[in-house]
Amino acid sequence: MSPWRLIVALCLCSVPGMARGDEQIMLTRALDGAITQFEAARPRLGQSLSGVDIGAYGDALYRHRFAGGAWPGQTALTFDIRPDNSGSCNRFAAFVRIPPQDGVVALVLCPEFFSAGADSLRQLTILHEMVHVVAGRDECQAMAFAARIEQMAGGDYTPVDSYWQAQNCSGGPYRLP
Repeated sequence: MSPWRLIVALCLCSVPGMARGDEQIMLTRALDGAITQFEAARPRLGQSLSGVDIGAYGDALYRHRFAGGAWPGQTALTFDIRPDNSGSCNRFAAFVRIPPQDGVVALVLCPEFFSAGADSLRQLTILHEMVHVVAGRDECQAMAFAARIEQMAGGDYTPVDSYWQAQNCSGGPYRLP
């Protein structure tokens, strides 16, 4: 186990309100998989990719705390596991509450995030949502960044064409690999 994965595992055990049991195991696996992909891609990333500060992104992913990106000062990341599909969980598997409140950004995980057999989608969701944690609301930016990480790490990426079109990303500054 890499030192970063150990830090993530230890951090998850100490997050207030963190769900226990199966949900925590699934979240730990998703974070571990996202870290593995990010580590594989990192040597080719430079300081920024799709407008995302790589140092801040890595710190958010590994340590759940970062400086830089779209928010001033130090920002902490918390995980909020929702038990039901109320509010925004009606439409999303996960979402990020931004801007930070009192220096904290919450990544909200909805019941759909924990669907059986969705391990690779959970990893992709973590890669995607971490862009929002660090860089803000732009869906096209988050999709382009996550796809590029997947492609650099494994040679291919999860097709997101219909979502890309629904968000009108084709005319914007971001590109899929």
